Amino acid sequence: MTEVIVDVAGWTGMALLIGAYALVTAGRLAGPSLRFQLMNLFGGALLMVNSAYYGAWPSAALNLVWVVIGTVGLVRAGVKGRAAALPEVGPQG
Repeated sequence: MTEVIVDVAGWTGMALLIGAYALVTAGRLAGPSLRFQLMNLFGGALLMVNSAYYGAWPSAALNLVWVVIGTVGLVRAGVKGRAAALPEVGPQG
C-alpha cells in the first residue's frame, strides 16, 4: 500500500511541475504568481518523496532544490504583498 501512495505522489508531483511550466509557457499563469509557486513547491515535494523512497538520490536532491526555490518564491510574494498592503506615508501637512 505504501508503494501505491508513493507512486501516486510521484505522478501528482510530476503533473504539478509540468502543468505549472506549461501554464507559464502558454501565458495563462504568471511566473511570480502564488499559484505557480505553490504548484512548484508541492510538485517538487511530492517528487522528492517519491525519489527518496526509491533511492534516486540525485533526483531527490534536485527536487529538494525545487522546494527551496518554491519556498523562496512564496516568501518573496508574501513580503511584496504585505508591502503593497501598507499605506504610503507622506509628509504631514
